[in-house]
Amino acid sequence: MLALWLEDRRLRLRDDVPIPEPPAGEALVRVVRAGICNTDIELTRGYYPFTGIPGHEFVGIVERGPAALVGRRVVGEINAVCGACTACTAGRRTHCERRTVLGIVRRHGAFAQYLTLPVENLHLVPDSVATDAAVFTEPLAAALEIQEQVAIGPRDRVLVVGDGKLGQVVAQTLALTGCALTVVGRHDAKLALLAARGIETRRTEQPTPGRFDVAVECTGNPDGFAVAQRAVRPRGTLVLKSTYAGALTLDASALVVNEVTLVGSRCGPFAPALRLLAEGRVAVQPLIHARHPLGEGVAAFEEAQRTGVLKVLVEP
Repeated sequence: MLALWLEDRRLRLRDDVPIPEPPAGEALVRVVRAGICNTDIELTRGYYPFTGIPGHEFVGIVERGPAALVGRRVVGEINAVCGACTACTAGRRTHCERRTVLGIVRRHGAFAQYLTLPVENLHLVPDSVATDAAVFTEPLAAALEIQEQVAIGPRDRVLVVGDGKLGQVVAQTLALTGCALTVVGRHDAKLALLAARGIETRRTEQPTPGRFDVAVECTGNPDGFAVAQRAVRPRGTLVLKSTYAGALTLDASALVVNEVTLVGSRCGPFAPALRLLAEGRVAVQPLIHARHPLGEGVAAFEEAQRTGVLKVLVEP
């Protein structure tokens, strides 16, 4: 099959990758759409020593698997777990000690014509949700994980740092809580998308120091972290949603003196994310910047890294 292959930080197109054979309990999925996210880009910069097919945001059609799923559109949770280790039995399945992670850790991903995932990881896409929109299920679920970890309500002052792909979906999901939400970024066009939905926006240089109960860092760069740390109040909460290829330098003394709670946040619940898409409560279609066939996948990655670009989709 045709696939994008990452090795030694170099991405290339291959046409000789065997179609995967699903082991017991897994399904063979034909990928119809995949999205490039910042984690994929960070992998090409050495974020994690991965060799193989990257990609974890996808919509596909089940080719082999349970009869109830064959021929149906699905999205998939990216952590394939053992179900028996200490983390799994304690309910921390996304931190399974033997997990593989689609397109990130020891499992080929979605920038290919086919992939395999455990059947238990697959979720049917409602008929009312367009395929392009369904690609956003995984990042929407990750955005919703913030609310699984931190109680956020109408009385909370919340800052989202970053107006890119991740910041956009994080802001839209947080806005549904009724909190006093502000998003800061560097790109007027991206901030305008959020302002059109009634979300307060500012340039990065403008957030008031020590004003916010919760600050969510979505930029993936140390400058964004510094903005978020300055903005959160004493005994506030700083949420990290970004992945960093390089080392992050932080003011640890200020975290201690101000008794700031630091929360790492990763994968989240798919079912609520699909409901938001089906109910039209989030707008993801305006975030799509471009589509490329899989044969132009290397060029698609190059485009996704340009300043101002939001979501780039790949179509196997």
